[in-house]
Amino acid sequence: MGWLLEHRSGVRCHRHSGSLFYDVGGWHSVVVGSIYSRLFALSYDLFLAWGERAGMQTLRRDALAEATGSVLEIGAGTGLNAAFFPADVERVTLSEPDPAMRHRLSQRLASLGRRHEILDAPADHLPVDSGAVDTVVSTLVLCTVADLAATLAEIRRVLAPGGRLILIEHVRAAGPRLGGWQDRLHGPWMAFAEGCHCNRDTVAALCDAGFDTAQLQVARWKRMPPIVSPLVFGSATPQPPG
Repeated sequence: MGWLLEHRSGVRCHRHSGSLFYDVGGWHSVVVGSIYSRLFALSYDLFLAWGERAGMQTLRRDALAEATGSVLEIGAGTGLNAAFFPADVERVTLSEPDPAMRHRLSQRLASLGRRHEILDAPADHLPVDSGAVDTVVSTLVLCTVADLAATLAEIRRVLAPGGRLILIEHVRAAGPRLGGWQDRLHGPWMAFAEGCHCNRDTVAALCDAGFDTAQLQVARWKRMPPIVSPLVFGSATPQPPG
């Protein structure tokens, strides 16, 4: 398991100092457009290829092996998880709001012979009944959603009692040195990576949204830029209100 920096259960709720958001409207408006979005979708798998071979693919396989019942993946992208859903789950639904990514997703499903349903929907507004899903899957998605709190509330809404969120996400670094670089490079990275927040404190947001993070573990995304190398993975479950 060479992808692990630490194999530690029980990621607890805490916050790191430093800016979590940065105004990059100028960068974003200049760089990101429909042409760039299409190019980004075309190059996405190639950009991630070294990281996938260095352990991310194994991490995806191991994490998704825990999926049960009715499964909903948010931000399915180009479908890098598609081959790893267990054969005995009841159904798999994949949501992806970006047209270029959704096109690549459809192509991958066809090549795999999978007939999963694809939804054109953002993670914070899912056309899914409340309590209809046993497992929500999010891999490298919560860093990019525009409204993280709304997305986590939506995940809570669609999860059935006893359901859980399976996730692999890059997060804000625990140490001040790397966290500082995440803050400094946040703007350029967000423009390059289609809205990705490299310094987002996702674990704190999960705690604020009422998820139990005790089953999350810490890892390192090898052969990827250091500002996105800190990872958490595992499952988070909604805690009862109050």
